[in-house]
Order: sequence, then structure tokens, then C-alpha cells
Amino acid sequence: MNSSMMDPNQPLNKAAKAPTSRKRRSRCCDSFKTFLAALSLSFIAKAMGGIIMKSSITQIERRFDLSSSVVGIIDGSFEIGNLLVILFVSYFGSKLHRPRIIGIGCLIMGIGSIVTALPHFFMGHYRYSKETYINPSENSTSSLSTCLANQSVLLNKTSPEIEKKGLGKESETYVWLLVLMGNLLRGIGETPIQPLGIAYLDDFAKKGDSSLHLGSLFAVTMIGPILGLTLGSLFAKIYVDFGYVDLSSIRITPKDSRWVGAWWLGFLTAGLFSIITSIPFFFLPKNLDEPQKERKGSASLHVLKINEEKGQVASPVDHRKNVTENLTGFFQSLKSILTNPLYVLYLLLSLMQASAYIGVITYVFKYIEQQYDKSASEANLVIGAITLPSLATGMFTGGYIIKKFKLTLLGIAKFLFSINVVIFTLHLFNFALFCENKPVAGLTLTYDGNNTVASHINVPLSDCNSNCNCDESQWEPVCGSNGITYMSPCLAGCKFSSGNKKPMEFYNCSCMETTGFQNKNFSVKLGTCPKDDQCTRKFYIYMAVQILSSFTTSLGTASSVMMVFKNVQPELKSLAVGFHSLTIRTLGGILAPVYFGALIDRACMKWSINSHGKQGSCRIYNSVLYGSSAYWREAL
Repeated sequence: MNSSMMDPNQPLNKAAKAPTSRKRRSRCCDSFKTFLAALSLSFIAKAMGGIIMKSSITQIERRFDLSSSVVGIIDGSFEIGNLLVILFVSYFGSKLHRPRIIGIGCLIMGIGSIVTALPHFFMGHYRYSKETYINPSENSTSSLSTCLANQSVLLNKTSPEIEKKGLGKESETYVWLLVLMGNLLRGIGETPIQPLGIAYLDDFAKKGDSSLHLGSLFAVTMIGPILGLTLGSLFAKIYVDFGYVDLSSIRITPKDSRWVGAWWLGFLTAGLFSIITSIPFFFLPKNLDEPQKERKGSASLHVLKINEEKGQVASPVDHRKNVTENLTGFFQSLKSILTNPLYVLYLLLSLMQASAYIGVITYVFKYIEQQYDKSASEANLVIGAITLPSLATGMFTGGYIIKKFKLTLLGIAKFLFSINVVIFTLHLFNFALFCENKPVAGLTLTYDGNNTVASHINVPLSDCNSNCNCDESQWEPVCGSNGITYMSPCLAGCKFSSGNKKPMEFYNCSCMETTGFQNKNFSVKLGTCPKDDQCTRKFYIYMAVQILSSFTTSLGTASSVMMVFKNVQPELKSLAVGFHSLTIRTLGGILAPVYFGALIDRACMKWSINSHGKQGSCRIYNSVLYGSSAYWREAL
């Protein structure tokens, strides 16, 4: 009878278990989707913060009067932050609550971005010229120097007057170290996002879907740079001290090599966004199959209760034993991946390629500004609107190709080799797209404009300005109607000015009279002369090459990650990705911006001089030498 009574219940029990199983699968699926969405937002946040830093390099260089090599150290501090924690995060993080560690990382990353913006609030108003002092209360500027006998007396009166008013603080202090510290914090916070996030994604994705998810993730990540560049372009148009000075008294424009936009606004925005993206990770489970684990745990609860006292007594010893075992396991795992010849070979090849790429992307905004005579706002907009969509398309396409053709390890290697051959060919075109140097009296020409000079160093004054008592270190460029740029109205031999009328003009410029210029209007306007039409045509070709290059490069993004995964044992994936990132960032991310910056500094023809007589930032570069410095390593 009991048997007959139980028989009807057995189908009922099975039917009851089925909805429960479906609910658990649905819960796991929902958690995976939530994690994928949260990870996408965190990738967007870190990409946005990174691109804001890259696009603000020129602004930071000018604001703090730094050379490119020093700015390279600031940029490399992000990688130093990664270096401090990446190995331990990659290894021990996989054994802990990965979503929460990623959330903590996003929080630290946001704080770092906010710290980067803080120097703006501690410094005085930006002075773009040692001849000019902006008084917020009086809304006036001192007049520019012209060719006068008592010019040296006027120059000597500027600095004491500013010091007495106490508002003309120069950026000679080490406040920029706060920018470095903020970038360092941002690097520490960014560390767990990629290795732990990708490993977690790969662990719980359906079989065969990892590459597609990775391609989609990297494609969505491109929203971050697009947002960063759009905001960077907008903020670069806004004067750095808006709200504190009368903007009508600012005589320079965004195309001027001394212009500094509201760079700090970008970091505040990126910081707040990163903090917001950290929130979802604190509500996700450690593992997506946690309900099953909880069921197993409840079934063995009585065993835990029996051993509870014994476990409490032995816990300190077991804890020390576990730490020792973890450290031993860490070094054994590290030895395992470093003795894998395929992994090491790919690591070395990635390092060579990444070093060149990091160096170029760090200074590409500055390159476009200097080479093609674009403002920082225009450079940001061009890269955001043209190259980033091709990057996103390439990343998604690369992930789809791996899934569609089910590429093996050898197939992925051949695919990456083909991509690199095409990239190498495209980069060779850049050497044909350099613009000629602007004709600048005192740098590329003699001051009278009649002859070229062999070197820009210590060019002697000409008869037209030798009696003007000019400050040769001054950079207040003016464009003559003869197409020649002069470093200041005084060095152009100009006698009179139009006052504060915009655009400011200077007249009776004696150095223009010696150029054989037929027009008797010997006047100049404030600002450098534009580059010729041929340079504009080269710029359009350069952008077309960058679109193709960006698309081709991004095709290998998912393949590069899969190469790391498929070269090691499954349990070592997190460590392999972490050590790969560590090597790239240590030897590429930290060093490449510094030595690329040092090469770029060698191309400088005119340095700014601060009120203490120290070298500041570069005002104008040798275009050909700058281009060669930027691209010869990448092509090699």
C-alpha cells in the first residue's frame, strides 16, 4: 500500500524539481547578463579615463610648464600603479570574490581621476605669457612689447608687479606631482577589471561563446573613448580659468601653442562615472552557480557542526598553512607559464608591438596639433569621430571571425601574422605625409626673412631688429602679410599696435621691409601663420590611413587575448593575462611614453622660459623631425 501511495507522488516530485531547476538556471543567466552589463560599463569607464588622460597631455604640459619626457613620466605612472598590484590581483583575486574586487577597483579608479583634477583648484591663474598678466578685477591686460628703446625697462617691471599682487603664481612648483599620484591611483584601480573580468566571463559563458562575448565587450568599450574624446574636445575649447577671469581679455585662441583648455573638467567627469559603475559589482555573487553550491553546503551542514570546535582551535595554524600553500602555488604557477615557450614568444612579440603603439597613442593628439596645425579640440574630435568607430568595428569583426571559422591556436597565430603585415605596410605611408616646417624668422629663417638657417639655435639678430632691445626668449608669435611668422612683434621690428582691438595688429614692422614684399602694408597679426594647402591635403590622406590602420589593428584584439588563453592551462588563465599585462605595462607602458617624449623634445625649436628662467614647455617643433620621432619605431 505504501508503494502504491508513493508512486503517484514521484512524478509530482520530478515536476516540482523541474521549475526549481529552471529558476536557478534563469537566475544564473540573469546574473551573467548583469555581470556582462556591469563589466561593459567598467570597461567604458576605464577607457574613458584613459583617453581623457591621453587627450589632455598637451594641456597638462602647457599648464604645468613641463617637457614631453616629464609628461611621459606622468602618463607612465598609470602603469606603475598597475605594476604594484597586478600579479597579486591576478592570482589571489581569482580565489576571492571577483565581482567585489572589480567594484573596489572602479571605486579607486574614480577617486584617482578626481585627485588628478585637484591641482587646478590649488594653483593661481594661468599665465600664457610672462609679458601678460590678467587681473580678474580690472579686466585688463598689459600691452605687448614693440620695438622701443626703453623696452628692457618695461620688461623688468612685469614680474615684481605680479609678485606684489600675489595672483600670478607660476606653475614652477611640484603641484603636478598630484596629477602623477592621481594617475597612479587610477592605475591601481584599473588593475583587476580586465584580468578578473575576462576570466570570470570566460568561466561562466556558454561553450564557444567566449570569443564572441570578448569581441562584443571590446567593441562596446569604444563608447568610452568616444565619450572621452567628445568631452575632451568640448572642454579644450573652454579656457582653463573660465569663471575666474574676463574671457574678453584673453588674446590667444585654441589654435595657439600656449592655449590651455578646461582639462580638469574631464577628469572630474570620468571620476564620478567610474564611482557610479562600481555599484553593481557589490551585489553580484562570487560564482554564478552559487545556488547549487549552497545546496551542497546545506546537505553537509551537520559535518561542519561536528568539526566546528576543532576548526576554531586549528584555524590559526590552518590559516598560516593556507598562506604558505598559496605562495608556493603562486610561484609554481608563475614558473609554469614562464617555461611555456609559446607563451614567452608571444609575450616578447606583444611587447615590441605594444611599446610602439603606446608611444604613438600617447602623443598622437599632440602630433596632429603640431604637424597639421589643428587645435586640441579639433584633434580630439577628429580621432573620436573617425578612428574610434573603425576600432570598434574591427574588434567586433575579429571576435566574429574566430567564432565563425572556429580558429585553432595555429589559425589564430596565422591570422595575427597577416594583420601585422598589413599594419606594417600602412605605417610606412606616414613617412610621406609630413608637412614642411613653417617659415619662422629666427628659427627656420634669418630675422629679415631673406635666407634659411642651418640651425635654429642662437640665430643672430638682423639690422631690422638689432636696436629694438627685444627679449629673444619671448614667444608671442605674429603672422606677417608676407606669410612669415615672427616670434614677437618686437622681433618683427614693429613700432605701433592697434591696442586691445581684436584681432590685435602691429604696424611699421621693419623686418618685413627687407623681404622684398611688394605690398607696402608692413603689418602683422597676432598668432602664427597657417600651413599651406598641401599640408591640408596630406592631413586628409593621413586620416584615411589611420582609419584603415585602426580597423586592421583592432581585428587582432580578441585574437591576442585568445592566444594568451590557449597557450596555458585553464586554471592559469588569470595569471597568464595578468603577467602579460604586467610585462607590457612595465616595459612598454612605463618606458615608452618617456623615451618617445625624450625623442620629441629633441625636435623642439623653441622652449618657453618661466619667470625663474627655467625651461618650460615647447612652443614649436621641427615638423619633419617630430614626425620621424613619432613613427620610425612603430614602423620598425
